Amino acid sequence: MPDKNVTEKTEERYSPLNRVHVEAGASFTDFAGWQMPVRYSSDLAEHHAVRTAAGLFDLSHMGEIVVLGPESADALDYAFAGKISAVAIGQAKYSLLLGREGGIIDDLVVYRTGEDRFIVVANASNREAVAAELLERTAPFDCEVFDESDDIALIAIQGPKSFEILSQVPGIVVAGLADLKYYWSTPGQFEGHEILVARTGYTGEDGFELYIAPDAATALWRAIAETGAGSGLVPAGLASRDTLRLEAGMPLYGHELGLTTFPVQAGLGRVVNLKKEGDFVGRSAVETGPAEGARVLVGLRADGKRAGRADYLVLDADGTEVGVVTSGALSPTLGYPIAMAYVDPAVRELGTELFLDVRGTRVPASVTALPFYQREAK
Repeated sequence: MPDKNVTEKTEERYSPLNRVHVEAGASFTDFAGWQMPVRYSSDLAEHHAVRTAAGLFDLSHMGEIVVLGPESADALDYAFAGKISAVAIGQAKYSLLLGREGGIIDDLVVYRTGEDRFIVVANASNREAVAAELLERTAPFDCEVFDESDDIALIAIQGPKSFEILSQVPGIVVAGLADLKYYWSTPGQFEGHEILVARTGYTGEDGFELYIAPDAATALWRAIAETGAGSGLVPAGLASRDTLRLEAGMPLYGHELGLTTFPVQAGLGRVVNLKKEGDFVGRSAVETGPAEGARVLVGLRADGKRAGRADYLVLDADGTEVGVVTSGALSPTLGYPIAMAYVDPAVRELGTELFLDVRGTRVPASVTALPFYQREAK
């Protein structure tokens, strides 16, 4: 078996689908060193397509780190805040990689693809940090860690018509696709290439993520795009992905989550399994908890059209700062401004009236429940 490997790169990176995006007229932005499409047509059009039909996303910038070996499950129980050993083969689990002081190094998804094989999907900005931490934390266990990010492309289709479209794509063979549950995955093939199909997402809609070798990604993307064109599917960029996840109340690393944030502050205390046997990195700090008076994450709803943005201050009726916005936008689906913010515990209760400092103007806002948007259950 090869030596454990952690990839370290500093050069500008391009998705294996870059040419497809250029041909589609995409505008690009730098994201964690990657040149990724921020939009193709308009942010609003792409957002609404995902809510009403489907959107096609390139997520090849995400990190995929494979952990395998007889003690891989035990190793990941020690490395992560959740009980990874309880995950069934084919199942996925949202978890947290905590620092020793209790902060969040990354939030990620772990897939169990075999008895002794797991795929850890990390945020692009944290790929190297996650790989390095896993390499260190699993060292005492009988398992191996491989950063396979450069060998995997990731395409996501999200929206209410995603199953209808994906099930009709020629060349895709996936047994039991219709029965695939949320946060489960299953292997398949596309034109002879192995794929892993997962029913997960980051938009609040039903959808699928497809993992495939980079040299087959363009053919897969084109096949999905052509199949879904008549059903309203459009390519979608990072801008619409951000407003979609904000409406769904999903945290973004670097905004709602970070090294100075305890899970309980972000409303993720349930993700930390303090009942599992044995120690895990960050356990002692999490059990102690954040300092008294530490701010907590809430949702905010405002009227009008002026939205709070990241780093805008949150004020009380006296004009005293009681929080700061982490993400905000004029919600394309709901039609009013929404934001997530860390606020003092004293003003966290639902219905509390506050103000957003929007470039010197005090905009009334009230604390509201997360998520802002939730699709109807079927």
